[in-house]
Amino acid sequence: MSRKSIKIDGYEINEKSQTYIVAEIGINHGGNLDKSIKLIDEAKSAGANAVKMQSYLTEKRVAADSPIFKILKDSELSFDQQETCIKHAKNIGITIFSTPFDDESVDFLESVNCPAYKIASFENNHIPLIKKAASTGKPLIISTGMASLGEIESSVKAARDVGCTKIVLLKCTSTYPASPMNTNIRTIPHLRQLFNTEVGLSDHSMGLGVALASVALGASVIEKHLTLSRADGGVDSAFSLEPNELEALVVESERAWQALGKISYGPTEAERASIKYRRSIYVAEDISEGEIFTKQNIRIVRPGGGASPDLYDAFLGKVATCSLTAGTPLNIESLFKMK
Repeated sequence: MSRKSIKIDGYEINEKSQTYIVAEIGINHGGNLDKSIKLIDEAKSAGANAVKMQSYLTEKRVAADSPIFKILKDSELSFDQQETCIKHAKNIGITIFSTPFDDESVDFLESVNCPAYKIASFENNHIPLIKKAASTGKPLIISTGMASLGEIESSVKAARDVGCTKIVLLKCTSTYPASPMNTNIRTIPHLRQLFNTEVGLSDHSMGLGVALASVALGASVIEKHLTLSRADGGVDSAFSLEPNELEALVVESERAWQALGKISYGPTEAERASIKYRRSIYVAEDISEGEIFTKQNIRIVRPGGGASPDLYDAFLGKVATCSLTAGTPLNIESLFKMK
């Protein structure tokens, strides 16, 4: 099966494209609409390709006696508030999509033409939800945190069974924060090979190192949480990027992607002007006609202009057929005139 290129709002995602950066605002807004809008603005200003929300009805996400029920309830945005966020994102020109946690949220997101769906790590075994989101025909991004190979296979099969062909799998470690030692991003190319999908990273580690390393391993998508300030506290703030750090991720991930280039040897076009500064063979002391070339009177120095250093041994012991002045390049043509 050939792997199809995935488009989200016209942006093409594949293993050759620049890494797609998603700013996850999650529940860092704490249920505050104004803060949500501010986070969207910061994602746009930082240059992220997209911003992602979470869409859920708390009662359908966790049990009422769960220790996180109140946290999620306090952070829940109503569908009307989410629609305001979506309209704002479209007005300022940044793609916005969401992670749904229930059927009603998928239905709402379809009503506002959500361009893609994300399945969270804690939901990647929720096959009915995967099928619901996948059946929309929109690109489906699935985090693989905690999932065994068999569970990932079941998730991908469920999506494909309902006709979804645009799937991105994100390597994810579901600890908050995640340590680099437990991130295992060498899995990224393996996921692409096994499931013939696009792949990326949902990164909960501190800093940018893990995310940037993933670019070299072929990550087509990087998702990082965004907060206005880690000092604000909140469930996800401790491992989230602040706006200036998100901007740095955007800039440095582009540089990392550009650096991949292609398999190449020899000087690039940009290097050609530097060739003249490489070492070559020069006359180190005045040499009289008939004098023998020695290690004392010829030397390998910079810049270029003389014979290549790999001919140094060929000159040694030969006889100069003319006088040579110290500081001049010893030319390859001279070798053939020597006795």
